[in-house]
Amino acid sequence: MTTKIHAIVDALGNPLAVSLTGGHVHDVTQARILTQEIEPAALLADKGYDSDGFIEYLAVRRIKPVIPPRANRKTPRKCDFALYCERNLVERFFNIIKHLRAIATRYEKTARNLLAGVHLVCALAWLK
Repeated sequence: MTTKIHAIVDALGNPLAVSLTGGHVHDVTQARILTQEIEPAALLADKGYDSDGFIEYLAVRRIKPVIPPRANRKTPRKCDFALYCERNLVERFFNIIKHLRAIATRYEKTARNLLAGVHLVCALAWLK
């Protein structure tokens, strides 16, 4: 069974919240859960998070969504693309995870052990 790691990082690229799901679970389903733990001024995400329900959730919490609109939207939303350029911090965090071969190739058989390894990587990321 495949697994997927979901993460939220701060403006310095340090992980703030991490979750682990099955590989078939869509990313936007975990976004609401992960953002409950933090109070950001803005949330940078890719087009996969552009759903009306999630955008409304961010508006209720007074979080500025910096999410490019999907191509099939009838009325595209505005996006601050200058701020969106900072989204690569998330990709850098996942690059840190992938440097550890046991986590990148999912050597661990149980989700509990894999998540423990991810938490260890998060602690190491905070220490650097």
